[in-house]
Amino acid sequence: MNATAVLTAEDAGFAYRGAPAVLHGVSLDITAGRSVGLVGESGAGKTTLLRLLLGLTRPTSGRILFEGAELRPRDRELTRRFRRSVQSVFQDPYSSLDPRQRVGRIVSEPLCSLGLTAEAGAEGDGSGARGGRALGIRARGARRDDPRVGAALEAVGLPADAALRYPHEFSGGQRQRVAIARATVCDPRVLLADEPVSALDVTTRVRIVDLLLELKESRGLTIAMVSHDLSVVAALCEWTAVLEYGRVVEQGDTASVLGSPSHPYTRRLIASVPRLPAADGTAG
Repeated sequence: MNATAVLTAEDAGFAYRGAPAVLHGVSLDITAGRSVGLVGESGAGKTTLLRLLLGLTRPTSGRILFEGAELRPRDRELTRRFRRSVQSVFQDPYSSLDPRQRVGRIVSEPLCSLGLTAEAGAEGDGSGARGGRALGIRARGARRDDPRVGAALEAVGLPADAALRYPHEFSGGQRQRVAIARATVCDPRVLLADEPVSALDVTTRVRIVDLLLELKESRGLTIAMVSHDLSVVAALCEWTAVLEYGRVVEQGDTASVLGSPSHPYTRRLIASVPRLPAADGTAG
């Protein structure tokens, strides 16, 4: 394990009950300031690994460490620090936001569940407080006018008055910005993202990648990201891990892994990326 790692998968394996293992002995460090791309074909185990790192699923073998300590649900103090430090963004901006909640309430959810809000707001229904109690944290309802909510929306390129609107009033790219605002409102150290741009059109995808780059630079945010798009990984991640059938077959500096791959599977993965034809009709 790297001594400076924020999150570590240490020989982690996972199998669903009664099914073959989907992860086998995966070891991976996520260190502050070094974003990580997880690549591989569908079914390689990328999303399962991300769920382990998020603490949503426990490994059936090996360990997940946060700041060098094993992540255990019963360790409430460690869990509290973990939830403040590690947030997530998911693939589909249409299903990841509660359509019944205004954007301000959605973005303030992490503040509420972590006990970081000061007082109840007009729209509070207590759900955030229940989430806080589940973590052993005393929390109150979220304020839609909390200045941190407006600042988070502004940081992702949305006006502060977006807090008063509902998700259906926004495009897919804007909804993903809302999801990123929700994930970053509590100023986490690590953002775990599962295919954060795959559901978006090409132009919107570029804008969201640019936004993530800006957040990396301005906030020192470390990103661990599952992606099928190697160009997105090359743009955002300094380190790349390649998974095949639940095993890490190659990992290293992104430029080396994608530019001079050593494993046959990585070479096949890169060769399968579609390329636009050149002017003379050959592949570009």
